[in-house]
Amino acid sequence: MVSYEKNSLTLTGAVSLGTGVMIGAGIFALLGQIAELAGMMFPFIFLLGAVVTAFSAYSYIKFSNTYPSAGGIAMYLEKAYGKGVVTGFAALLMAFSMVINESLVARTFGTYTIQLFNMDQNTYLVPVLGVCLLIFAFLVNISGNTVIEKFSFSMAFVKIIGISIFGFVGLWIAGGSFSNVTSAPMDAGLEGYLASIALAVLAYKGFTTITNSGSEIKDPHHNVSRAIIISISICALLYLLVSFAVAGSLDLPEIIAARDFALAEAARPVFGNYGLWFTVGLAIIATVSGIIASVFAVSRMLAMLTDMNVIPHRHFGMPGDIQKHTLVYTIVVAILLTIFFDLSRIAALGAIFYLIMDIIIHWGLLRYMREEIEFKSSVVISAIILDAIVLTALVISKASSDMFLIVVAAVMMVVIFAGERFFIRSNHDNNGQT
Repeated sequence: MVSYEKNSLTLTGAVSLGTGVMIGAGIFALLGQIAELAGMMFPFIFLLGAVVTAFSAYSYIKFSNTYPSAGGIAMYLEKAYGKGVVTGFAALLMAFSMVINESLVARTFGTYTIQLFNMDQNTYLVPVLGVCLLIFAFLVNISGNTVIEKFSFSMAFVKIIGISIFGFVGLWIAGGSFSNVTSAPMDAGLEGYLASIALAVLAYKGFTTITNSGSEIKDPHHNVSRAIIISISICALLYLLVSFAVAGSLDLPEIIAARDFALAEAARPVFGNYGLWFTVGLAIIATVSGIIASVFAVSRMLAMLTDMNVIPHRHFGMPGDIQKHTLVYTIVVAILLTIFFDLSRIAALGAIFYLIMDIIIHWGLLRYMREEIEFKSSVVISAIILDAIVLTALVISKASSDMFLIVVAAVMMVVIFAGERFFIRSNHDNNGQT
C-alpha cells in the first residue's frame, strides 16, 4: 500500500502546486502555439480558455468536496464507474496527459535556456537539458512532501512576482496600448480560434494537480476547491497581462517565428539583454517548479490506481514503495517524449488526451452521481459541450496539418484501452479462480 501524509499540504502549498504546473507549461510553452492558431487575438483566447476551464473545474470541485483523495481523479472515476475498464482508461489518459505536459515543460526549459547563448532552437541541447531537468525533478520528489511544498511555494512566489513585473513593464513601455490586439483583423477562422482555446485549456489543466493530493491537504473538503479557484484566477490574470505585453512588443510573424520562446523574443526589443536574461531566468524557474509539481501529482495518481488494482504494477527489482516506482515510470516516459517529440506535437497530444478524459469525468458525475453529490446539471452539460467543441476543432485543425499526430493519438488510445481491458479481465479471472 502507498502511505500518504495527511495534513502535510497547506492551502498555500496546494495553490503553489497548482500555479506551479500551470505557469510552467502555460505562458512560456503555449503562448506562441496559441498565437499561431488565433492570430493577434491570442490574449483573449487565454481568457476564453479560463472560462472553459471554470466550467470543467465545477465537476472536480463537486467531486473533491465529497471525496478528497490522494488519488484525486482516479478516485472520482472509481466512484462514478467502478473499478473497471472506463476508470482505468480515463485515469491513464489523464496520467499520460500529465506526463506529456512534463515533456512539454522540459523542452520549454531547454528552449529558453539556450537563448542565453544565442543558439539555434533545433540544437540537440534542447532535449538534453530537458532530460537533465526531469532527473532533477525525480530527485526532489523522492525527498518528501515537506521539501516539495517549500520548494513549490518559494518558486511560485518568484514566478508570480517576476511575470507580473514582465507584464506591467512591457505594457508601460508600450504606452499601455492594446492597439495591436484590438485593431487586429479576426481572420484566423472559427476553427483556428476554437482549436487555440483547446490549447489554452491545456495551460490551465494544472489545477487537477491539486485534486491528486486531496487527502494530504489540510481541511480538504474546503481547501481543495479554494485552491483550485485561486490557482485558476491567478493564472488567468497573469496570462492576460503577459499576452498583452508580448502583443505590444512583437507583431504576429515575429511571435510565430519564435513560437517556442515567444516571451524571450519579446524581451529583446523592450528590455535588451538584461530583460532577456530576466525572462529566461523566469522561464527556468517556472519550468523547474512546474515539472516538480507535475511529477509529484502524477506519481500519486498512478500509485492510487495501483492500490485500487486498476492498473498493473511491476517493481523490476527496485527498492522502496509503489509511489517511488511510479515516479521512475513517470520520469522514464517523460524523457522518451522529450527526446522524440517537438513542442507543437506534445502540446496537441496532451490537449487531446486531457479533453477526452475531462468529458468522461463530467459524464460520470452527470450520469451516475446524482444521489451522492448535489450539483447543477446545466453547468456539467455546458462543460461537456464546450470540451467537445474545442476538442473537435483541435482534431480537425491538426488533421489538416499533421495527420501523423492524430494517428499517434488514436493508436495510443486504442492500445491503452485494449491493454486496460485485457488487464481487468485477466485480473477478474484470476480472482475468480482463487
